[in-house]
Amino acid sequence: MAERNDISGLLAFIGREGDWRERLQDVVAEHLIPALEEFELDQEGLADLLGEQWTGVLWGCGFEDFLGQRYEDGNIVDLYLKRRGWKETALNRAYFAALRDAPVSLYEVSNVQPGTSMTLRDLLSDAAPVTVKEISATRTLKQWDRIAVRVVPEREHHVISGALLPFRAETVDFLISGLRDALKLKKRDALRLTRDQLLTCAPIFTTAWLFIEIDRALTPAQPQFTNSDGDDVLFHDLRYLFASGVTQRAVAERLDRVKGFLPQGPKLWSWLAERKGRGGKAGYDIMLDTQMEGVTVLGSMELKGKALLVTVNSTERADKVRKLIRDAAGDLLRSHLTTIRTVDQMRADQQRDRPSEEVEEIPPDIARQLMRDHMDKHYRETLDAPIPALGSKSPRQAVHTAAGREKVIDWLKLLENHSARHDEGPITEYDFSWMWAELGLEEHRM
Repeated sequence: MAERNDISGLLAFIGREGDWRERLQDVVAEHLIPALEEFELDQEGLADLLGEQWTGVLWGCGFEDFLGQRYEDGNIVDLYLKRRGWKETALNRAYFAALRDAPVSLYEVSNVQPGTSMTLRDLLSDAAPVTVKEISATRTLKQWDRIAVRVVPEREHHVISGALLPFRAETVDFLISGLRDALKLKKRDALRLTRDQLLTCAPIFTTAWLFIEIDRALTPAQPQFTNSDGDDVLFHDLRYLFASGVTQRAVAERLDRVKGFLPQGPKLWSWLAERKGRGGKAGYDIMLDTQMEGVTVLGSMELKGKALLVTVNSTERADKVRKLIRDAAGDLLRSHLTTIRTVDQMRADQQRDRPSEEVEEIPPDIARQLMRDHMDKHYRETLDAPIPALGSKSPRQAVHTAAGREKVIDWLKLLENHSARHDEGPITEYDFSWMWAELGLEEHRM
């Protein structure tokens, strides 16, 4: 006897009925063809590009949509259960009927219990969150992930269907735009869909996912490194030779007078600036800067022999530090020589210069505690720092308005989701609950 999710009997029945087989193919095509035509792919090319594992999931999106279609001569599930339902278990018959009536929607994941259950909140309706029993998906999904799936009632609980698509942030935006266009909603209209509207819009979910995933596969985004000013990172090493007769002491006295040059010893200075909100570009940028209490280290200067060595991490900062040094000690120095290195070149240099002898490793428990302490300190400072995503307000400032609270909630979810997506270690295990509590938002984390 068949078990729930065993669709072999239903598929065999569809295969014997020519009209229904063609109708299934038409519905699956409706889910796939817009993206395939846009990117000039066939289904074999799609499998090669995204991986065979997604072929079945994408077909399943169309198949589950087909199960809910009603034609002049009826519905395939109704027909199958009428003619062949006696061969299925009671549980399987109930599942097919429930899946037939369940619309796909966009859900936010929370309270994940790996191998057991998770809570799903429908982002496209005002329905109450629902806890679903699930084994495999809960082992990979993380807190605040977004997924497109069908939630199916089953006796005293709920389960999810087999066709599950994980939605990135950009996929969510693309889907929302597509749904608003399809429903001809105005900007001020809330995006709240009825069950019938969700059933009608099912192919839009698959199309949105495909457009983003195919585009990413064809043009994978490369991380861009920026500093806190938003400049592209390009390391500049400036070497100034002393003019004839000039001593280190004379150059040091001039550098000590420059605002922002903080002596770190008799021959070493850090170039500091008050910390600003991150100015990095949106997307996959990684910020490279050294942060100290309330300040950012813009560069460093060191006296070696008869030369002044300066290091900064962008062309813009190199231009600024040249002017500062020229104004402070230009008459003591000759023209400089500049060496420019990319991030990859800097890494290669560091790897080559690393001592060959093994460094004693920090015990794992101590390393984890150090990381937790570092993250606690970092996030406590962040609560009072201006955040571009919050309109350059700090989280503590932003929560004082309704619109600001919504932005802070989204920001906290993003932090927590990104942390959970690390493979393992203290970053994955970090508990963000204190931040929600400190901002008075505990109830929104449930």
